[in-house]
Parts: sequence; C-alpha cells; structure tokens
Amino acid sequence: MARNAEKAMTALARFRQAQLEEGKVKERRPFLASECNELPKAEKWRRQIIGEISKKVAQIQNAGLGEFRIRDLNDEINKLLREKGHWEVRIRELGGPDYARIGPKMLDHEGKEVPGNRGYKYFGAAKDLPGVRELFEKEPLPPPRKTRAELMKSIDAEYYGYRDEDDGILEPLEQEHEKKVIAEAVEKWKMEREARLARGDEEEEEEENIYAVNEDESDEEGGKEKDGEEGQQKFIAHVPVPTQQEIEEALVRRKKMELLQKYASETLMAQSEEAKRLLGL
Repeated sequence: MARNAEKAMTALARFRQAQLEEGKVKERRPFLASECNELPKAEKWRRQIIGEISKKVAQIQNAGLGEFRIRDLNDEINKLLREKGHWEVRIRELGGPDYARIGPKMLDHEGKEVPGNRGYKYFGAAKDLPGVRELFEKEPLPPPRKTRAELMKSIDAEYYGYRDEDDGILEPLEQEHEKKVIAEAVEKWKMEREARLARGDEEEEEEENIYAVNEDESDEEGGKEKDGEEGQQKFIAHVPVPTQQEIEEALVRRKKMELLQKYASETLMAQSEEAKRLLGL
C-alpha cells in the first residue's frame, strides 16, 4: 500500500489542489462578531462554531486523553460557547432570528455547571477530574429540627429527678449526711452554750416551748375550748363549731324545704314566704 505522502504526490491530488488554489482564498472567521455586517456570513460562522463544539465534545468523552488534555478541551469548549453567544447576538442585531431563544440547547445541556460558578461548564470526562467531582457533591441536609411536641415526649418524672431514690443508693447517703450535719450543729450549740456559761453569764432561762398551748389563751375568732379526758392535752377550736342541737335543727329545716319544693304549689310557696317575712323569720 502506498503511503500518504506518495498519495499526495499523485496527479489527481495535485490537480485537485490546483483547482482549490485557483478559486477564492479561504476566508477566516472574524475575531470579533461586530466586524461582520452580513447576516448570511454571520449565520455561517455560527454554524462553523457549532461544528467545532460538537467535535470537541465528542473528543472530551474519552477519559484516556489525560488530565491536562481534558482540561484544555473543556476550556476550548467554554470559549467556543461564549463566542457562539456573541454571534447569536450579532445575528439578532442584523435582523436575523433570535437563536438564544428558539435555537437548540443540546450542546449547552451536555455540560454541567458548578453551583455558584455561573457560566463555566464541565463536559464529558472533565466532570470526573480530581477537584471537580467534589464540586458537584451535594452537602448533606441538616438534621430536621424536633418540634416542641416531640421534645416533650421524652420528658417524664425521671427527667425532673423524682426517681433518683429508686436505685437505693442516694437515700442512704442523704440520711448519713443529714445525721452528720445534725450532730455538728448540736455540738456547735453545746460549745457556744458552755462558752457563755464560762464567761459568767446569768443562768439561762428555760427555752420556751413554742408548741405548748396556754390554757388562758383566748380564742379571737369565737372558738370554743374542748376538754379531753383526764391527763390528755387540751385543744382549741379556732372556728365556730355548731352543737348537736343546731345541726339537728338545720337538717329539719332542710328536709322541710325539700318537701315544700316537691309537693307545695307556687301559690302556697309565695304565701309561706310572705308569712315568714311578716313574722320576721
């Protein structure tokens, strides 16, 4: 088989090259879209850019190209996308269709945009590059906050410390500490009393019993003193206590009123009330 260099030297190849050279010179795409003033040419350059983007998007799908080559391809694709946008704006200015609104979005949708970095997209294998994969990972959602009702479900008597003595450990310790504190207080009181006596103070009077009841104490609220059996402590009633006779009379009156309400008519009840009023009862 002939090599490529030999094929290029054939007569047919030379003839074809001569025909191409005789024609018009190959036109280059303007660097700025604003330099183009013809609508057909502007649409031609836009189609050319779309073709270049398609080729590069197909190339970047190959993960074996290497990290640096993939990054370069991704940069070139983003650059061509920006340039395509400039040509679409120029086409609209020249009276052409608005491709940004009605044009296909296939190439743009193939790229994935990093959240918070609007405009730059990653295509194909570029999305799996080191440092890029982490950008697309979503942060875990914060744990949902518990409502007040859910928090109250876990609150019981143990939460407030009402079951601290159930283990049988705390109560004996508290009793032992209480005895110790009482003994220390008694010892302190005895030492203070001996110190006062040693200083020559007068003989201390008997401490008054605050719980004793004075027999001569009068009842301010009209209470009656009740004597108990011989040798028992006397108690004082601080509220008026009805006698047995008063209780029986109150029961009889109540029974009469119930019978009247049950059997007497309204006229008889009115007459009875009038009679009571006249008698001053």
